[in-house]
Amino acid sequence: MAGRPEGGASRIRSRVMHFGPHLLLAALEGLVTSAVLALTALGLSLVFGVMRIVNVAHGEFFMLGAVLAWAVSTAISGHPAVGFVAALVIAPLLVGLAAFLAEWLVLRRLNYNPESTIVATIGMLYIIQQLALTFYGPEARPVEPPFSYRILLPWFGYSGYKLSVVAASAILLVLTWLVLTRTKVGLIMRATQYDRETAQAFGIPVERVYAGVFAIGAMLAAIAAVLIVPISQAHYLMGQDPLLLSFIVVIIGGLGSLRGTVVAAILIGLSDGIISVFFSPTLAKIIATLVVAMVLVFRPQGLFGTAPR
Repeated sequence: MAGRPEGGASRIRSRVMHFGPHLLLAALEGLVTSAVLALTALGLSLVFGVMRIVNVAHGEFFMLGAVLAWAVSTAISGHPAVGFVAALVIAPLLVGLAAFLAEWLVLRRLNYNPESTIVATIGMLYIIQQLALTFYGPEARPVEPPFSYRILLPWFGYSGYKLSVVAASAILLVLTWLVLTRTKVGLIMRATQYDRETAQAFGIPVERVYAGVFAIGAMLAAIAAVLIVPISQAHYLMGQDPLLLSFIVVIIGGLGSLRGTVVAAILIGLSDGIISVFFSPTLAKIIATLVVAMVLVFRPQGLFGTAPR
């Protein structure tokens, strides 16, 4: 009889020891998801915040970045890091150029009308998707990571590259914040966001600002894709989930709010990672959708957004 409490305590310790590694792994995987999601959602939020349009093709710019990363990295021989660095530079620039041309050829002609631009960006979505299917193919193709060492943690070793993705995303988010709040470029973007007509009256080239913002938003999505593609694989349909999750993040955090985007991305990424490990990915998506519904009902402007006057 005296041995039972000790046996019970032993079982509890054993469960804790089994639970701890799973929780840490889920949290780390959630942080990686949060890092990539924050960059992707920031691009979507930036476009809406400044241009007041919803870019439904944002996920396809993400996909295009991953596909171009595969093309660039496989075209360059030598150490995988050389091809990856080249892809990290070239792919976002090419995606940004494509977005710049799309803004110039399509959105500008529509005078940035919100309803028309939604239809136009849906058209862009299918065009980019079909072009990728035609020239890239339906196969999912891997990109070799630039390095493959593992970092020893209390219970297991974890990918050093995945942790570098979190660090790279954090650096890019800080740089974006500095540009938006501490530079003349950021001041012009914020002036255009608050009042397009007044900015135009003061000589700000609003159309050029819009073209630049649309390109930057696409480039942020492409950078996120290049960072994640060595972990996952490049596929012509991979833009759907990032688009959906980015909308969820932007709605929860608040449209046009950098702080809200980062906080919401961390919440969604961590919850998705932990709930997916201990329960199911489907339950994680259901909970995220319920949170969005509650935010829309009780705080439509998002957690950090500004209510319209």
